[in-house]
Amino acid sequence: MSMITEILDAWSGADNVRVIPRQEDLLLQSPPESAMKMWRDYAPLTVTHFPLHYIPAKFAPPRDISGGKGLRLEWQQMNARQPFYHRNSDVDEMSYQVSGDRPLMTELGIVELSPGDFSRIPVVAEVGQVTVQSEVKKDGPFPGWEKATPAAIEMMTECLGAKGCDVAVSMIDEDILLHHAPSSAGNNNKLFVQRAAAAAITGDEPQDPEWVYKSAKIWVGNVKLSKATGKVYNRHHRADAIHCQTKGTRMLVTQRGLVKLQPGDFISIPKGCAYTSLCKYYSEHLVILTSEDAPMESEISKEAKIVPLEEIEAMRKEIYWCNIVHFQISEQHAKSSIPRVEN
Repeated sequence: MSMITEILDAWSGADNVRVIPRQEDLLLQSPPESAMKMWRDYAPLTVTHFPLHYIPAKFAPPRDISGGKGLRLEWQQMNARQPFYHRNSDVDEMSYQVSGDRPLMTELGIVELSPGDFSRIPVVAEVGQVTVQSEVKKDGPFPGWEKATPAAIEMMTECLGAKGCDVAVSMIDEDILLHHAPSSAGNNNKLFVQRAAAAAITGDEPQDPEWVYKSAKIWVGNVKLSKATGKVYNRHHRADAIHCQTKGTRMLVTQRGLVKLQPGDFISIPKGCAYTSLCKYYSEHLVILTSEDAPMESEISKEAKIVPLEEIEAMRKEIYWCNIVHFQISEQHAKSSIPRVEN
């Protein structure tokens, strides 16, 4: 009998948290059929995939991953300037840089984004994007920069910036916009870039995200795992958990199936569904908790499978074995570096 711990909360890290010991086989097991149908059937969780490496292509608008009234999750690749400046009228815009470098050009200043950077553009800021280094300079944001002539396009949108949600389009002098930043951006009115800095979670430790953004209905964080055995499950009763795998691979174990996640995989774990992760080596993924409905909108690439508990236990044994062997090898090398002393 395998015992695990379940952390039951409304949101991750909430004050009212219950820590419950459980038998893992019963947690993952569906009840037998009964004469009277008293509950619904639950389909296995599904995964959608977008490549995290650049694939040469013409400029294209962002592609929707999931979305609803309060959250829109997009994927985009670029190798040139965005053809217009974009101003949101009703939402913050947050991004995570997966690969490549990208200067973020706004009326609040210019910052160069590198892989692993989180940025947030507040509602009032202009934003245009290029893929070169960035600094706020009188002679331009980067070497060789030339302002758009005769003027740049400015578009304002509502309803999460979706296609067809523009409310105003006009022209704007790019030079004035960008040179206005140093005088207008005070200490409380600047763009800030964040980077996850927490150490990787190992062994049987709880797999709590390192949060970089919190609002009343949406939290964004990052999780690093190394040789994690998944003996602690999480269950949120007021939030869905959307995961994006960014580095390494891991096994996501849920009440609605097990699935191997690789870089570029996105999955939404609905509220009320307990889950944990097993990782033999190193893994990193983004977590978006949302109390708003945000169904996946892109094509399904694979789905979770129901597996016997013995398979999960076998995976754990491989992780424990990997930990032990790594320690023994390290210890052996450490001893071999000590000069031998003859009696």
